[in-house]
Amino acid sequence: MGATTAGLLQLLLLVGLLAVTTPLLAGWLHAVATSRRHLAVERVVYRLGGIDPDREQGWRQYLLAVLGFSLAGVLLLYLMLRLQGVLPLSLGRPGFEPTGAFNTAISFVTNTNWQWYSGDSAMGHLAQMAGLTVQNFVSAATGIAVAFALVRGLARAGTTDLGSFWVDLVRITGRVLLPLSLLVAVLMVLGGVIQNLDGPRVVETLAGGTQSVPGGPVASQEAIKQLGTNGGGFFNANSAHPFENPDAGTNLLASWAMLAIPFAMPLVFGRMVGQRRQGVAVLVVMAVLWLLSVLAVVAAEVTGRGAAPELAGAAMEGKEVRFGEWASAVFAASTTGTSTGAVNSMHDSLTAAGGGVALLNMVLGEVSPGGVGSGLYSMLLVAVLTVFLSGLMVGRTPEYLGKKIGGGEITLVALVLLVMPATLLAGAALSVSLATGRESLAGEGPHALSQVLYAWASASNNNGSAFASLSAGTPFLTVGQGLAMLVGRFVPMVLVIALAGRLAAQRTVPASSGTIPTSGPVFVSLMTFVVVVVAGLTFFPSLALGPIAEALQ
Repeated sequence: MGATTAGLLQLLLLVGLLAVTTPLLAGWLHAVATSRRHLAVERVVYRLGGIDPDREQGWRQYLLAVLGFSLAGVLLLYLMLRLQGVLPLSLGRPGFEPTGAFNTAISFVTNTNWQWYSGDSAMGHLAQMAGLTVQNFVSAATGIAVAFALVRGLARAGTTDLGSFWVDLVRITGRVLLPLSLLVAVLMVLGGVIQNLDGPRVVETLAGGTQSVPGGPVASQEAIKQLGTNGGGFFNANSAHPFENPDAGTNLLASWAMLAIPFAMPLVFGRMVGQRRQGVAVLVVMAVLWLLSVLAVVAAEVTGRGAAPELAGAAMEGKEVRFGEWASAVFAASTTGTSTGAVNSMHDSLTAAGGGVALLNMVLGEVSPGGVGSGLYSMLLVAVLTVFLSGLMVGRTPEYLGKKIGGGEITLVALVLLVMPATLLAGAALSVSLATGRESLAGEGPHALSQVLYAWASASNNNGSAFASLSAGTPFLTVGQGLAMLVGRFVPMVLVIALAGRLAAQRTVPASSGTIPTSGPVFVSLMTFVVVVVAGLTFFPSLALGPIAEALQ
Protein backbone atom coordinates (compact mmCIF):
# COMPACT_ATOMS: atom_id res chain seq x y z
CA MET A 1 0.00 0.00 0.00
CA GLY A 2 1.42 3.38 -1.01
CA ALA A 3 1.95 6.22 1.45
CA THR A 4 -0.74 8.33 -0.24
CA THR A 5 -3.34 5.54 -0.10
CA ALA A 6 -2.51 4.75 3.55
CA GLY A 7 -2.64 8.42 4.49
CA LEU A 8 -5.95 8.97 2.73
CA LEU A 9 -7.46 5.92 4.44
CA GLN A 10 -6.32 7.24 7.84
CA LEU A 11 -7.95 10.60 7.12
CA LEU A 12 -11.18 8.96 5.96
CA LEU A 13 -11.21 6.76 9.08
CA LEU A 14 -10.79 9.85 11.28
CA VAL A 15 -13.63 11.64 9.47
CA GLY A 16 -15.80 8.52 9.82
CA LEU A 17 -15.15 8.27 13.55
CA LEU A 18 -16.02 11.94 14.02
CA ALA A 19 -19.21 11.56 11.97
CA VAL A 20 -20.39 8.68 14.17
CA THR A 21 -19.38 10.06 17.57
CA THR A 22 -20.17 13.78 17.15
CA PRO A 23 -23.98 13.44 17.44
CA LEU A 24 -23.59 11.05 20.39
CA LEU A 25 -21.30 13.44 22.24
CA ALA A 26 -23.63 16.33 21.43
CA GLY A 27 -26.56 14.52 23.01
CA TRP A 28 -24.48 13.74 26.09
CA LEU A 29 -23.31 17.35 26.50
CA HIS A 30 -26.81 18.71 25.90
CA ALA A 31 -28.17 16.50 28.68
CA VAL A 32 -25.44 17.78 31.01
CA ALA A 33 -26.18 21.42 30.15
CA THR A 34 -29.94 21.16 30.63
CA SER A 35 -30.44 18.52 33.34
CA ARG A 36 -32.22 19.59 36.51
CA ARG A 37 -31.19 16.47 38.42
CA HIS A 38 -28.17 16.52 40.75
CA LEU A 39 -26.26 13.30 41.37
CA ALA A 40 -25.55 12.28 44.96
CA VAL A 41 -21.81 12.80 44.63
CA GLU A 42 -22.43 16.23 43.12
CA ARG A 43 -24.58 17.22 46.09
CA VAL A 44 -21.67 16.32 48.39
CA VAL A 45 -19.39 18.64 46.40
CA TYR A 46 -21.97 21.44 46.53
CA ARG A 47 -22.40 21.00 50.28
CA LEU A 48 -18.65 21.13 50.89
CA GLY A 49 -18.38 24.26 48.76
CA GLY A 50 -21.39 25.99 50.27
CA ILE A 51 -23.10 26.09 46.86
CA ASP A 52 -26.85 26.18 46.25
CA PRO A 53 -27.09 24.17 43.00
CA ASP A 54 -30.63 25.37 42.29
CA ARG A 55 -29.73 29.05 42.43
CA GLU A 56 -28.73 30.50 39.07
CA GLN A 57 -26.37 33.41 38.52
CA GLY A 58 -26.61 36.63 36.57
CA TRP A 59 -23.80 37.45 34.18
CA ARG A 60 -21.80 39.41 36.77
CA GLN A 61 -21.98 36.60 39.33
CA TYR A 62 -21.15 34.00 36.68
CA LEU A 63 -18.16 36.06 35.55
CA LEU A 64 -16.85 36.59 39.08
CA ALA A 65 -17.08 32.85 39.71
CA VAL A 66 -15.07 32.11 36.53
CA LEU A 67 -12.39 34.66 37.36
CA GLY A 68 -12.18 33.79 41.06
CA PHE A 69 -11.88 30.07 40.38
CA SER A 70 -9.20 30.64 37.75
CA LEU A 71 -7.21 33.00 39.98
CA ALA A 72 -7.24 30.42 42.76
CA GLY A 73 -5.98 27.82 40.28
CA VAL A 74 -3.07 30.05 39.23
CA LEU A 75 -2.02 30.69 42.83
CA LEU A 76 -2.25 27.04 43.91
CA LEU A 77 -0.36 25.75 40.88
CA TYR A 78 2.30 28.45 41.25
CA LEU A 79 2.91 27.41 44.85
CA MET A 80 3.06 23.74 43.92
CA LEU A 81 5.65 24.41 41.23
CA ARG A 82 7.76 26.63 43.47
CA LEU A 83 7.69 24.06 46.30
CA GLN A 84 8.08 20.98 44.11
CA GLY A 85 11.43 20.05 45.64
CA VAL A 86 9.92 19.39 49.08
CA LEU A 87 6.79 17.59 47.88
CA PRO A 88 6.34 13.79 47.68
CA LEU A 89 6.99 12.04 44.34
CA SER A 90 9.19 14.93 43.22
CA LEU A 91 11.87 12.46 41.97
CA GLY A 92 14.47 14.80 43.46
CA ARG A 93 13.61 17.62 41.05
CA PRO A 94 13.83 21.19 42.37
CA GLY A 95 11.10 23.80 42.37
CA PHE A 96 10.68 26.16 39.44
CA GLU A 97 12.21 29.63 39.54
CA PRO A 98 9.66 32.47 39.90
CA THR A 99 9.20 33.54 36.27
CA GLY A 100 9.05 29.94 35.05
CA ALA A 101 6.47 29.01 37.70
CA PHE A 102 4.46 32.14 36.80
CA ASN A 103 4.43 31.19 33.12
CA THR A 104 3.56 27.53 33.69
CA ALA A 105 0.79 28.22 36.22
CA ILE A 106 -0.88 30.68 33.87
CA SER A 107 -0.27 28.39 30.90
CA PHE A 108 -2.21 25.45 32.33
CA VAL A 109 -5.01 27.47 33.94
CA THR A 110 -5.65 29.27 30.64
CA ASN A 111 -5.81 25.96 28.70
CA THR A 112 -2.67 27.01 26.78
CA ASN A 113 -0.20 24.43 28.14
CA TRP A 114 2.81 26.23 26.70
CA GLN A 115 5.94 24.47 27.97
CA TRP A 116 9.26 26.30 28.08
CA TYR A 117 10.76 23.34 30.03
CA SER A 118 11.29 19.63 29.38
CA GLY A 119 8.47 17.85 31.22
CA ASP A 120 10.25 14.54 31.78
CA SER A 121 13.32 16.15 33.37
CA ALA A 122 11.82 19.17 35.19
CA MET A 123 8.57 17.80 36.63
CA GLY A 124 7.95 15.32 39.43
CA HIS A 125 4.97 12.98 39.38
CA LEU A 126 2.93 14.89 41.98
CA ALA A 127 3.22 18.17 40.08
CA GLN A 128 2.22 16.37 36.89
CA MET A 129 -0.81 14.65 38.45
CA ALA A 130 -2.13 17.03 41.12
CA GLY A 131 -1.02 20.20 39.38
CA LEU A 132 -1.03 19.98 35.59
CA THR A 133 -3.54 17.18 35.06
CA VAL A 134 -6.10 18.74 37.42
CA GLN A 135 -5.89 22.01 35.50
CA ASN A 136 -6.26 20.08 32.24
CA PHE A 137 -9.70 19.03 33.48
CA VAL A 138 -10.96 22.24 35.04
CA SER A 139 -9.61 24.68 32.45
CA ALA A 140 -11.37 22.65 29.74
CA ALA A 141 -14.56 22.58 31.82
CA THR A 142 -14.37 26.36 32.30
CA GLY A 143 -14.26 26.92 28.54
CA ILE A 144 -17.28 24.70 27.97
CA ALA A 145 -19.15 26.43 30.81
CA VAL A 146 -18.62 29.86 29.25
CA ALA A 147 -19.94 28.51 25.93
CA PHE A 148 -23.01 27.17 27.75
CA ALA A 149 -23.57 30.63 29.29
CA LEU A 150 -23.49 32.34 25.88
CA VAL A 151 -25.88 29.79 24.36
CA ARG A 152 -28.28 30.27 27.28
CA GLY A 153 -28.12 34.00 26.61
CA LEU A 154 -29.28 33.32 23.03
CA ALA A 155 -31.88 30.74 24.05
CA ARG A 156 -33.49 32.65 26.94
CA ALA A 157 -35.50 35.88 26.93
CA GLY A 158 -36.30 38.52 29.51
CA THR A 159 -34.10 37.07 32.24
CA THR A 160 -30.85 37.84 34.03
CA ASP A 161 -29.98 34.20 34.71
CA LEU A 162 -27.28 32.30 32.79
CA GLY A 163 -27.13 29.18 34.95
CA SER A 164 -24.62 28.42 37.69
CA PHE A 165 -20.91 28.27 36.89
CA TRP A 166 -20.31 25.93 39.82
CA VAL A 167 -22.94 23.48 38.63
CA ASP A 168 -21.63 23.65 35.07
CA LEU A 169 -18.07 23.10 36.26
CA VAL A 170 -18.90 20.08 38.42
CA ARG A 171 -21.15 18.46 35.83
CA ILE A 172 -18.83 18.94 32.86
CA THR A 173 -15.87 17.60 34.81
CA GLY A 174 -17.63 14.71 36.52
CA ARG A 175 -20.18 13.62 33.93
CA VAL A 176 -18.22 14.18 30.70
CA LEU A 177 -14.48 14.75 30.98
CA LEU A 178 -13.70 12.19 33.70
CA PRO A 179 -15.55 9.20 32.17
CA LEU A 180 -14.36 10.05 28.64
CA SER A 181 -10.78 10.42 29.86
CA LEU A 182 -10.96 7.08 31.68
CA LEU A 183 -12.09 5.38 28.48
CA VAL A 184 -9.41 7.05 26.33
CA ALA A 185 -6.70 6.37 28.93
CA VAL A 186 -7.54 2.64 29.01
CA LEU A 187 -7.44 2.50 25.21
CA MET A 188 -4.10 4.27 25.25
CA VAL A 189 -2.64 1.86 27.81
CA LEU A 190 -3.83 -1.01 25.61
CA GLY A 191 -2.07 0.72 22.72
CA GLY A 192 1.24 0.91 24.58
CA VAL A 193 1.19 4.28 26.37
CA ILE A 194 2.86 3.87 29.77
CA GLN A 195 1.07 4.37 33.11
CA ASN A 196 3.04 3.92 36.33
CA LEU A 197 4.68 5.84 39.16
CA ASP A 198 8.23 4.77 38.35
CA GLY A 199 11.17 7.11 38.21
CA PRO A 200 13.88 6.87 35.55
CA ARG A 201 15.39 3.39 35.25
CA VAL A 202 18.91 2.77 34.00
CA VAL A 203 18.95 -0.23 31.66
CA GLU A 204 21.64 -1.93 29.64
CA THR A 205 21.26 -1.63 25.89
CA LEU A 206 21.89 -4.36 23.30
CA ALA A 207 25.12 -2.61 22.37
CA GLY A 208 26.40 -2.92 25.93
CA GLY A 209 25.87 0.68 26.96
CA THR A 210 23.37 2.14 29.43
CA GLN A 211 20.28 4.28 28.94
CA SER A 212 17.90 6.04 31.31
CA VAL A 213 14.30 4.96 30.60
CA PRO A 214 11.66 7.31 32.07
CA GLY A 215 8.38 6.25 33.67
CA GLY A 216 5.31 8.05 34.91
CA PRO A 217 1.51 8.41 34.83
CA VAL A 218 1.43 9.25 31.13
CA ALA A 219 -1.81 7.73 29.77
CA SER A 220 -3.98 9.48 32.37
CA GLN A 221 -2.50 12.86 31.41
CA GLU A 222 -2.45 12.09 27.69
CA ALA A 223 -6.21 11.39 27.61
CA ILE A 224 -7.35 14.73 29.06
CA LYS A 225 -4.51 16.52 27.29
CA GLN A 226 -6.25 15.73 23.99
CA LEU A 227 -9.91 15.63 25.06
CA GLY A 228 -9.64 19.00 26.78
CA THR A 229 -7.64 20.56 23.90
CA ASN A 230 -4.87 21.20 26.42
CA GLY A 231 -1.76 19.84 24.68
CA GLY A 232 0.96 19.86 27.33
CA GLY A 233 3.10 16.74 27.02
CA PHE A 234 4.47 14.55 29.80
CA PHE A 235 7.68 14.28 27.77
CA ASN A 236 9.62 17.02 26.05
CA ALA A 237 8.91 15.45 22.63
CA ASN A 238 5.17 15.54 23.38
CA SER A 239 3.12 13.20 21.18
CA ALA A 240 6.20 12.36 19.10
CA HIS A 241 7.54 10.36 22.08
CA PRO A 242 6.90 6.59 21.73
CA PHE A 243 5.84 6.30 25.40
CA GLU A 244 3.22 8.99 24.82
CA ASN A 245 2.07 8.04 21.32
CA PRO A 246 3.46 4.63 20.28
CA ASP A 247 1.92 3.94 16.87
CA ALA A 248 -0.64 4.79 14.21
CA GLY A 249 -3.51 3.47 16.37
CA THR A 250 -2.81 5.73 19.35
CA ASN A 251 -2.13 8.61 16.95
CA LEU A 252 -5.58 8.17 15.40
CA LEU A 253 -7.14 8.04 18.86
CA ALA A 254 -5.31 11.22 19.90
CA SER A 255 -6.41 13.00 16.71
CA TRP A 256 -10.03 11.99 17.30
CA ALA A 257 -9.88 13.05 20.97
CA MET A 258 -8.71 16.60 20.24
CA LEU A 259 -11.48 17.12 17.65
CA ALA A 260 -14.41 15.23 19.20
CA ILE A 261 -15.79 17.73 21.74
CA PRO A 262 -15.12 20.90 19.66
CA PHE A 263 -17.04 19.41 16.72
CA ALA A 264 -19.87 18.28 19.03
CA MET A 265 -20.38 21.71 20.62
CA PRO A 266 -22.21 23.34 17.65
CA LEU A 267 -24.79 20.55 17.72
CA VAL A 268 -25.22 21.15 21.46
CA PHE A 269 -25.86 24.81 20.62
CA GLY A 270 -28.52 23.86 18.05
CA ARG A 271 -30.32 21.64 20.55
CA MET A 272 -30.21 24.25 23.32
CA VAL A 273 -31.73 27.00 21.15
CA GLY A 274 -34.33 24.58 19.76
CA GLN A 275 -33.15 24.93 16.14
CA ARG A 276 -30.81 22.11 15.25
CA ARG A 277 -30.13 23.47 11.77
CA GLN A 278 -28.44 26.49 13.38
CA GLY A 279 -25.94 24.17 15.02
CA VAL A 280 -25.40 22.28 11.78
CA ALA A 281 -24.59 25.55 10.00
CA VAL A 282 -21.88 26.41 12.52
CA LEU A 283 -20.54 22.85 12.38
CA VAL A 284 -20.27 22.99 8.58
CA VAL A 285 -18.18 26.19 8.73
CA MET A 286 -15.84 24.60 11.28
CA ALA A 287 -15.56 21.38 9.25
CA VAL A 288 -14.84 23.17 5.97
CA LEU A 289 -12.09 25.29 7.52
CA TRP A 290 -10.55 22.22 9.20
CA LEU A 291 -10.62 20.05 6.09
CA LEU A 292 -9.13 22.81 3.91
CA SER A 293 -6.29 23.33 6.38
CA VAL A 294 -5.64 19.57 6.59
CA LEU A 295 -5.43 19.27 2.81
CA ALA A 296 -3.19 22.33 2.57
CA VAL A 297 -0.69 21.04 5.16
CA VAL A 298 -0.73 17.55 3.61
CA ALA A 299 -0.05 19.00 0.16
CA ALA A 300 2.80 21.14 1.48
CA GLU A 301 4.47 18.27 3.33
CA VAL A 302 3.97 15.58 0.67
CA THR A 303 5.32 17.73 -2.15
CA GLY A 304 8.14 18.83 0.15
CA ARG A 305 8.74 22.24 -1.45
CA GLY A 306 11.68 23.75 0.42
CA ALA A 307 12.79 20.40 1.90
CA ALA A 308 16.18 18.86 1.21
CA PRO A 309 16.30 17.24 -2.28
CA GLU A 310 17.36 13.85 -0.92
CA LEU A 311 14.04 13.48 0.90
CA ALA A 312 12.53 12.34 -2.41
CA GLY A 313 9.27 14.21 -2.60
CA ALA A 314 8.30 14.43 1.07
CA ALA A 315 9.45 16.61 3.95
CA MET A 316 10.32 14.00 6.60
CA GLU A 317 12.71 16.13 8.66
CA GLY A 318 11.33 16.46 12.19
CA LYS A 319 8.72 13.73 11.64
CA GLU A 320 8.50 10.25 13.10
CA VAL A 321 8.84 7.46 10.54
CA ARG A 322 6.08 5.51 12.31
CA PHE A 323 3.62 8.30 11.41
CA GLY A 324 4.89 9.66 8.09
CA GLU A 325 3.96 12.91 6.41
CA TRP A 326 0.16 12.33 6.17
CA ALA A 327 -0.50 11.56 9.84
CA SER A 328 1.93 14.30 10.90
CA ALA A 329 0.21 16.86 8.66
CA VAL A 330 -3.31 15.92 9.83
CA PHE A 331 -2.14 16.16 13.45
CA ALA A 332 -0.47 19.54 12.84
CA ALA A 333 -3.56 21.01 11.19
CA SER A 334 -5.85 19.63 13.91
CA THR A 335 -3.76 20.75 16.86
CA THR A 336 -3.54 24.32 15.55
CA GLY A 337 -7.14 24.38 14.33
CA THR A 338 -8.17 23.51 17.87
CA SER A 339 -6.45 25.11 20.86
CA THR A 340 -4.67 21.84 21.67
CA GLY A 341 -1.05 22.55 20.82
CA ALA A 342 0.10 18.93 21.13
CA VAL A 343 2.59 17.89 18.43
CA ASN A 344 3.63 14.57 16.92
CA SER A 345 6.27 16.24 14.74
CA MET A 346 8.45 19.33 14.97
CA HIS A 347 6.43 22.24 13.58
CA ASP A 348 9.66 24.18 13.14
CA SER A 349 10.65 21.52 10.58
CA LEU A 350 7.45 21.83 8.56
CA THR A 351 7.88 23.29 5.10
CA ALA A 352 7.41 27.05 4.95
CA ALA A 353 3.95 26.56 3.45
CA GLY A 354 2.97 23.87 5.96
CA GLY A 355 4.15 25.93 8.90
CA GLY A 356 2.37 28.94 7.44
CA VAL A 357 -0.95 27.08 7.35
CA ALA A 358 -0.46 25.98 10.97
CA LEU A 359 0.15 29.62 11.89
CA LEU A 360 -2.87 30.72 9.85
CA ASN A 361 -5.08 28.25 11.73
CA MET A 362 -4.22 30.02 14.96
CA VAL A 363 -4.63 33.59 13.70
CA LEU A 364 -8.06 32.70 12.31
CA GLY A 365 -9.03 32.64 15.99
CA GLU A 366 -8.89 28.85 16.30
CA VAL A 367 -12.42 28.28 15.06
CA SER A 368 -11.63 25.24 12.93
CA PRO A 369 -13.07 23.86 15.17
CA GLY A 370 -11.38 25.67 18.07
CA GLY A 371 -10.93 24.66 21.69
CA VAL A 372 -13.51 22.94 23.88
CA GLY A 373 -16.03 25.71 24.49
CA SER A 374 -13.87 28.54 23.17
CA GLY A 375 -14.28 27.33 19.59
CA LEU A 376 -18.08 27.50 19.82
CA TYR A 377 -18.31 30.90 21.50
CA SER A 378 -15.77 32.34 19.05
CA MET A 379 -17.76 31.01 16.10
CA LEU A 380 -21.01 32.39 17.54
CA LEU A 381 -19.37 35.81 17.68
CA VAL A 382 -18.49 35.39 14.01
CA ALA A 383 -22.15 34.52 13.33
CA VAL A 384 -23.29 37.69 15.11
CA LEU A 385 -20.76 39.77 13.14
CA THR A 386 -21.90 38.15 9.88
CA VAL A 387 -25.54 38.96 10.63
CA PHE A 388 -24.60 42.55 11.42
CA LEU A 389 -22.56 43.00 8.23
CA SER A 390 -25.24 41.30 6.13
CA GLY A 391 -27.90 43.55 7.59
CA LEU A 392 -25.89 46.65 6.76
CA MET A 393 -25.40 45.51 3.16
CA VAL A 394 -29.07 44.76 2.44
CA GLY A 395 -30.66 47.34 4.71
CA ARG A 396 -32.25 44.91 7.15
CA THR A 397 -32.33 44.96 10.95
CA PRO A 398 -29.56 42.68 12.25
CA GLU A 399 -31.09 39.84 14.28
CA TYR A 400 -29.69 36.50 15.37
CA LEU A 401 -32.04 33.85 16.75
CA GLY A 402 -34.61 36.52 17.50
CA LYS A 403 -32.17 38.79 19.35
CA LYS A 404 -31.49 42.28 17.96
CA ILE A 405 -27.82 43.05 17.35
CA GLY A 406 -27.49 46.69 18.32
CA GLY A 407 -24.60 48.99 19.11
CA GLY A 408 -23.89 47.48 22.52
CA GLU A 409 -23.83 43.90 21.27
CA ILE A 410 -21.64 44.57 18.22
CA THR A 411 -19.23 46.64 20.32
CA LEU A 412 -18.65 43.67 22.61
CA VAL A 413 -18.18 41.37 19.61
CA ALA A 414 -15.70 43.76 18.00
CA LEU A 415 -13.70 44.08 21.21
CA VAL A 416 -13.41 40.29 21.51
CA LEU A 417 -12.21 40.01 17.92
CA LEU A 418 -9.58 42.72 18.49
CA VAL A 419 -8.06 41.28 21.67
CA MET A 420 -6.03 38.50 20.08
CA PRO A 421 -4.59 40.51 17.15
CA ALA A 422 -3.60 43.39 19.44
CA THR A 423 -1.90 41.04 21.92
CA LEU A 424 -0.16 38.99 19.23
CA LEU A 425 1.15 41.90 17.17
CA ALA A 426 2.26 43.91 20.21
CA GLY A 427 4.19 40.93 21.57
CA ALA A 428 5.78 40.15 18.21
CA ALA A 429 6.75 43.80 17.74
CA LEU A 430 8.48 43.87 21.12
CA SER A 431 10.28 40.60 20.37
CA VAL A 432 11.86 41.92 17.18
CA SER A 433 12.43 45.45 18.50
CA LEU A 434 14.09 44.73 21.84
CA ALA A 435 17.51 43.15 22.19
CA THR A 436 16.24 40.86 24.94
CA GLY A 437 13.56 39.60 22.57
CA ARG A 438 15.94 38.98 19.68
CA GLU A 439 18.19 36.90 21.94
CA SER A 440 15.59 34.10 21.78
CA LEU A 441 15.77 33.79 17.99
CA ALA A 442 17.69 31.09 16.18
CA GLY A 443 18.79 32.55 12.85
CA GLU A 444 17.41 35.48 10.92
CA GLY A 445 15.24 36.36 7.95
CA PRO A 446 11.65 35.25 7.22
CA HIS A 447 11.89 32.04 9.27
CA ALA A 448 13.00 33.95 12.35
CA LEU A 449 9.97 36.23 11.97
CA SER A 450 7.78 33.13 11.58
CA GLN A 451 9.20 31.83 14.88
CA VAL A 452 8.22 35.05 16.64
CA LEU A 453 4.75 35.23 15.07
CA TYR A 454 4.09 31.58 15.86
CA ALA A 455 5.13 31.94 19.51
CA TRP A 456 2.92 34.95 20.17
CA ALA A 457 0.02 33.51 18.16
CA SER A 458 0.30 30.35 20.26
CA ALA A 459 0.23 32.31 23.52
CA SER A 460 -2.47 34.81 22.54
CA ASN A 461 -4.75 32.06 21.21
CA ASN A 462 -4.06 29.72 24.16
CA ASN A 463 -2.68 27.05 21.82
CA GLY A 464 0.69 26.06 23.29
CA SER A 465 2.55 24.61 20.29
CA ALA A 466 5.80 26.21 19.18
CA PHE A 467 8.52 26.47 16.59
CA ALA A 468 10.95 24.72 18.89
CA SER A 469 14.08 26.58 17.77
CA LEU A 470 12.84 29.63 19.68
CA SER A 471 14.50 29.85 23.13
CA ALA A 472 11.34 30.23 25.18
CA GLY A 473 12.81 30.06 28.68
CA THR A 474 14.06 33.66 28.87
CA PRO A 475 12.48 35.98 31.47
CA PHE A 476 11.24 38.26 28.66
CA LEU A 477 9.22 35.46 27.05
CA THR A 478 8.11 33.61 30.20
CA VAL A 479 6.68 36.82 31.70
CA GLY A 480 5.53 38.42 28.44
CA GLN A 481 3.83 35.32 27.13
CA GLY A 482 2.32 34.60 30.52
CA LEU A 483 0.61 37.99 30.33
CA ALA A 484 -0.45 37.31 26.72
CA MET A 485 -2.06 34.02 27.80
CA LEU A 486 -4.00 35.80 30.54
CA VAL A 487 -5.24 38.50 28.17
CA GLY A 488 -6.01 36.03 25.38
CA ARG A 489 -8.08 33.81 27.67
CA PHE A 490 -9.88 36.02 30.15
CA VAL A 491 -10.55 39.33 28.38
CA PRO A 492 -12.63 37.51 25.72
CA MET A 493 -14.38 35.52 28.46
CA VAL A 494 -15.32 38.74 30.28
CA LEU A 495 -16.77 40.22 27.09
CA VAL A 496 -18.52 37.00 26.03
CA ILE A 497 -20.27 36.60 29.40
CA ALA A 498 -21.28 40.28 29.33
CA LEU A 499 -22.72 39.72 25.83
CA ALA A 500 -24.60 36.67 27.12
CA GLY A 501 -26.15 38.82 29.83
CA ARG A 502 -27.32 41.45 27.33
CA LEU A 503 -28.81 38.83 25.02
CA ALA A 504 -30.60 36.98 27.83
CA ALA A 505 -32.23 40.23 29.00
CA GLN A 506 -33.75 40.88 25.55
CA ARG A 507 -37.20 39.77 24.49
CA THR A 508 -37.25 37.48 21.48
CA VAL A 509 -38.31 39.19 18.25
CA PRO A 510 -40.48 37.01 15.97
CA ALA A 511 -38.95 36.25 12.58
CA SER A 512 -40.29 38.38 9.71
CA SER A 513 -39.73 38.87 6.01
CA GLY A 514 -36.82 41.13 6.89
CA THR A 515 -35.04 38.50 9.01
CA ILE A 516 -31.82 37.21 7.47
CA PRO A 517 -31.79 33.37 7.31
CA THR A 518 -28.89 32.07 9.39
CA SER A 519 -28.88 28.36 8.68
CA GLY A 520 -28.62 27.94 4.91
CA PRO A 521 -25.66 27.57 2.53
CA VAL A 522 -25.55 31.31 1.80
CA PHE A 523 -25.04 32.17 5.46
CA VAL A 524 -22.51 29.35 5.87
CA SER A 525 -20.54 30.79 2.95
CA LEU A 526 -20.74 34.29 4.42
CA MET A 527 -19.49 33.10 7.82
CA THR A 528 -16.55 31.30 6.22
CA PHE A 529 -15.77 34.43 4.20
CA VAL A 530 -15.88 36.65 7.30
CA VAL A 531 -13.52 34.33 9.23
CA VAL A 532 -10.94 34.38 6.44
CA VAL A 533 -11.26 38.08 5.58
CA VAL A 534 -11.03 39.34 9.18
CA ALA A 535 -7.82 37.36 9.72
CA GLY A 536 -6.51 38.18 6.25
CA LEU A 537 -6.89 41.91 6.63
CA THR A 538 -5.25 41.81 10.05
CA PHE A 539 -2.37 39.43 9.51
CA PHE A 540 -1.56 39.36 5.79
CA PRO A 541 1.33 41.87 6.07
CA SER A 542 2.96 39.83 8.84
CA LEU A 543 2.38 36.52 7.06
CA ALA A 544 3.77 38.00 3.85
CA LEU A 545 7.04 38.90 5.56
CA GLY A 546 7.28 35.54 7.35
CA PRO A 547 6.03 32.19 6.00
CA ILE A 548 4.89 33.48 2.58
CA ALA A 549 8.27 35.11 1.86
CA GLU A 550 10.04 31.96 3.04
CA ALA A 551 7.88 29.73 0.84
CA LEU A 552 8.65 31.85 -2.21
CA GLN A 553 12.41 31.75 -1.69
